[in-house]
Amino acid sequence: MTVAVGIIGAGVMGADHANTLASSVAGVRLLAICDADLRRAETTATATGAEIATKDPMAIINDPAIDAVLIASPDQTHHDLTLACIAARKPVLCEKPLAPTAKQCLDVIAAEVSLGRRLVQVGYMRRFDPAYVEIKAKLKSGQLGSPIILHCIHRNLSAPPWFDSKMSITNSAVHEMDISRWLLEEELATVQVFRPTTSNIDATVGPVFLVFETSSGRIVDVENNNNGGYGYDVRGELVCEKGTISLRSPINSEFNLHLVQGVSYPSDWRQRFATAYRLQLQEWVRSIGTGANVGASAWDGYAASAVAEAGLEALSQGGSRKITLEPRPPLYS
Repeated sequence: MTVAVGIIGAGVMGADHANTLASSVAGVRLLAICDADLRRAETTATATGAEIATKDPMAIINDPAIDAVLIASPDQTHHDLTLACIAARKPVLCEKPLAPTAKQCLDVIAAEVSLGRRLVQVGYMRRFDPAYVEIKAKLKSGQLGSPIILHCIHRNLSAPPWFDSKMSITNSAVHEMDISRWLLEEELATVQVFRPTTSNIDATVGPVFLVFETSSGRIVDVENNNNGGYGYDVRGELVCEKGTISLRSPINSEFNLHLVQGVSYPSDWRQRFATAYRLQLQEWVRSIGTGANVGASAWDGYAASAVAEAGLEALSQGGSRKITLEPRPPLYS
């Protein structure tokens, strides 16, 4: 089976997904590109061989020749577009967040529950990253014993001018919120957020440090620093009762120069997680043919957004905030 895909949004992520689908994913035909900027849609369509370029997202969703839709448009559009895909009964891979608010995520869940089947996958690509997959496999083998603490580090080279401390939680640390739930297979129950003092008062956004307690009492801590100053760097260590296992980023080369041995850092997330994005897309395309459920579900998208909202409360009000989720529907069990 060849799956015909339409992409809504031809910005940074949409264009990257288009290039990956066109060049590195089997069983797919990239048919259409949509963007509010028609010229950008046409440019991406030309570069990837897509036949259709349009400004109208509903033209993508309602086109009978298109089997599945990838949503990479601005965050505020995700809710309505995902609901439209469900109404059209088309599988959809939606970049995070699933919706701007947790309440709106529940709308998507309700639509899937009413339909009686899952069509939505949320783009938390770290679930496909070989390093994280290996950590989870080692944990599930039982060799390390029960997990105790998960340490996470998420640093960017520099934050763009429009970035703020709230986005450190909702845009960056939300990845750690999802991957910790996936690794530990339990919910995050409470959150505290700390803002360390920095000397750079002109920084767009300073670092934040989040501490979570899971439903069984395990601890997850996250250092998120969007002005790390040296490159894109994601690290992690899972401390268990019998040992530890650490996240290892891919290293393509080492250099020796002026009495120094070192490695280079990527400038952003796309290079670091290129393999994860490709595997995510490949598994999504394959799942459309098999009917299997892969990746983060709409429920996972809701849970991550609910955790992020509790984190925002902790950031603004201080103290520990309880994370409350609605009952999980059987469809997502």
